[in-house]
Amino acid sequence: MSAMKLAASVLTIAAVSATAAAARDQVRVVGSSTVFPYAQAAAENFANATGMAAPVVESTGTGGGMKIFCEGIGEGFADVTNASRAMKKSEYELCAKNGVTDITEVMLGYDGLTLAVSRDSTYAWALTEKQIYQALAAEVDVDGKWVANPYKKWSEIDPSLPDVAIIAYGPPPTSGTRDAFVELAMHDGCKQLDYVKAMKETASKEDYDKFITDSCSRMRQDGPFVEAGENDNLIVQRIEADPTAVGIFGYSFLFENGDKLKGIPVDGVEPTAETIADFSYGVARPLFIYIKNAHRGVIPGLNEFVEEFVSDAAMGDGGYMQERGLTPLDAEKLAAQQAVATGAVAMTAPEK
Repeated sequence: MSAMKLAASVLTIAAVSATAAAARDQVRVVGSSTVFPYAQAAAENFANATGMAAPVVESTGTGGGMKIFCEGIGEGFADVTNASRAMKKSEYELCAKNGVTDITEVMLGYDGLTLAVSRDSTYAWALTEKQIYQALAAEVDVDGKWVANPYKKWSEIDPSLPDVAIIAYGPPPTSGTRDAFVELAMHDGCKQLDYVKAMKETASKEDYDKFITDSCSRMRQDGPFVEAGENDNLIVQRIEADPTAVGIFGYSFLFENGDKLKGIPVDGVEPTAETIADFSYGVARPLFIYIKNAHRGVIPGLNEFVEEFVSDAAMGDGGYMQERGLTPLDAEKLAAQQAVATGAVAMTAPEK
């Protein structure tokens, strides 16, 4: 970058920053519905400890939060976005296009993508990733042919499963939970179908990978899978009201509603803090926050809020985020992420 362009860039950021300082005295957080309870708890503890205005925390979904976060720099734009998956290359490029070029990525801990039912359900639920795919995918393998999903009842997939209609409430495409569920559960389940196993043996790697990405990622739209929006509490309410329905959400919502809901074992492993931490529960994932470093020292309280968010009292073993269902990082990883967060270490561009 030329000296003239650099000077212009600095002056622009300074001017925007001055406006930000004058116009807003609350930190603004957007993003994942899964991370929302943790961000909200951090906001409350920050306000209680400092006496400053509590940050505004919005549940917009991971994808929606990335779009908002990447819109630009200044008082009109969010300071932090929560994410239930890592930032994508396309999102990083959108940020850069809009001048958001200095971003810190912080891993908070781990979460399990939980399938759950009401405690009033009388069935002994246990599913495999293959069965999950067969129940919820748009297309499946039937008698060696790749066809539109014909299954209406769980028992049609396997006689050992409940003889009830398939109905599953889950997140929309804008949700990081949806992205992670597709990658961790749907893709893995799809790969276990005979049709897909045969394709792996005969097709090129490029064609096979494209098939997994394209064909195995589509959720069915004929009724059994219902997009319930970004409010995971709504999914909890719906499955609580219908003992035959299944809900898909982050482990924290099962943890907080353990008196009403019970988790469904996947491939023989129940979702617990321990199985998520050691990844023996196969549908586990890391959670993140992203911080706009150009807003540090400009938006009042942002640095202090970040410090609260990554503190031992919040993210650590026995911290208040663990009490809300977060599976914490080990001590070494926690210390490393705390240093990244408080030191405003800029992330590098994602590979994909």
